Amino acid sequence: MICRFQFYKFYSSGRASFLFLLSLFLSCNSGNNSKDQTAIYSSDPQILSVGQQLFENNCSSCHNFSQRSIGPSLQNATTDLPAEWLRKFIQNAPEMITSGDSRASMLFKEYKQVMPPFPSLNARQVDAILAFIHKNQKLVIHQETRSSFIKDPIPTPIPLTGGQLHLQYQSTAPATATKAPLARINKMQSLKGKHERLFVVDLEGILYEIEDKEWKVAMDIRKLRSDFVSSPGLGTGFGSFAFHPEFHKNGLLYTTHAEKVHSVPGDLGYADSMKVRLQWVLTEWKIRDPSVTPFISKGRELLRIDMPTISHGVQEITFNPLARKGQEDYGLLYIGVGDGGTGEKGYYKLCNSNKSVLSSVLRIDPLGQNSANGRYGIPPRNPFANEKDPLVVKEIFCRGFRNPNRISWTPDGKMLICDIGQSNIEEINLGTAGADYGWPEREGTFLVNPRGDISKVFALPGNEPPKKYTYPILQYDHDEGRAISGGFVYDGSAIPNLKGKYVFADITNGRFFLTENHQLKQGELAPIKELEIWIDDELTTFQKINGTAKPDARLGVGPRGELYVFTKANGKLYKVVGFNLL
Repeated sequence: MICRFQFYKFYSSGRASFLFLLSLFLSCNSGNNSKDQTAIYSSDPQILSVGQQLFENNCSSCHNFSQRSIGPSLQNATTDLPAEWLRKFIQNAPEMITSGDSRASMLFKEYKQVMPPFPSLNARQVDAILAFIHKNQKLVIHQETRSSFIKDPIPTPIPLTGGQLHLQYQSTAPATATKAPLARINKMQSLKGKHERLFVVDLEGILYEIEDKEWKVAMDIRKLRSDFVSSPGLGTGFGSFAFHPEFHKNGLLYTTHAEKVHSVPGDLGYADSMKVRLQWVLTEWKIRDPSVTPFISKGRELLRIDMPTISHGVQEITFNPLARKGQEDYGLLYIGVGDGGTGEKGYYKLCNSNKSVLSSVLRIDPLGQNSANGRYGIPPRNPFANEKDPLVVKEIFCRGFRNPNRISWTPDGKMLICDIGQSNIEEINLGTAGADYGWPEREGTFLVNPRGDISKVFALPGNEPPKKYTYPILQYDHDEGRAISGGFVYDGSAIPNLKGKYVFADITNGRFFLTENHQLKQGELAPIKELEIWIDDELTTFQKINGTAKPDARLGVGPRGELYVFTKANGKLYKVVGFNLL
């Protein structure tokens, strides 16, 4: 019998990634054991119901039964892989790698990372999941009708010529888990004032103020909102925070967090049969004394958004830090809303319309009142503010994103929107009012067929109408990394030779990259160079530091415009202290 192993590129996505094992599909030229495998899995309706619930909570954001998603399709997983191997790998992948299991070892060698063990899943639960997968998989793999898909979208590798980025360890966040990620620290913001203050949020529900390297709790949203959800990881939890430009006067802080779905309807959502599985809530908090932590506050719900899955939710809210009083953008809040997984699940129309909140960046006036619910305002210069159609989402500023998880501004006023891709391209877009960035018809500068296999990309059509879509100003493919974390243009004073350079990273492998701010232009793709990482005068990588765990590297801007780096895997915070050209 001759067998071959097929590997699919995939990145581990937090606690819900235990089906990472299915990135390995075994196909044999003879001896197909599908009949034997079919007899193994239960068809009992109660067991299948349990399996479905476990699958939806832990797997559906990464996998489906028709095409590759964040992880591979499950079309013939249980017929091609031995059931006992699947069971063991789900429950303890690291142990199988250590034991020398050939499949597990080859998988680790390919991806340089491994999912954590799942001792909380008992044997019956694992079997229920596998039974549900077996019932729903398609035994005949769908073949893309187009044969001209591009196997390697960007064949030229990113050169390691960006220079040396020197970091210095600062402190470690309090652990909110016993295994990686030890601290789901997700966003940093400096609060300007007479004495600049530094804040970092953990998705598990805590906003910290860092003072003299001590992490002090400024807000614990778990104690303030009983329906708060941070499990099973992924896009759930305390997503983002933003201080109002006049925070020192009005004490207004804005947050987003995920909640269980009860009887409260969403203010914005989607018109479809897809069940609402999660709601993201935007809250305005009135802080009694802005100078003192922990904050004593009173919350006012502004907006509730319906989401069809736990992934690609509302991970970003931010004010334009460059806007000054009297300017159009001053005091307006931007909100990044992902596609909720609809693009990869066949509901592409929901993320391809201005009548759905999904796949968009919203802009609202949190102090206004002309929204449908009367709790916030719709800026009059929003692109769809004057639309007569009542179904149009007037809050939309621009749209066409899969997961716009970070938004920043360059010192010269460019709005940068970081969009995590599907199976091929990671990208940075120049934010423009009314623009359509193409998802799910486009991924980067490539065509996608959302009606077929969305994991494949094709060359752009030659007859595309001008300005139909707005394309990225920077992109890389999944040979280099699988989830862009975004970054910032350095505008501090401590490192003069880093001035004007855009530094960003990849979440999954912790690689850091650089390009010049002046090369970030619409209509052009900026060149990318990789940076060497030096921590406390030692050349290293975040993959090396964190071993098999996904580094989940992020950047933030601290006091006086200095850059910081932090990683969820170990919860450590570093300050960028130097930069040398190679």
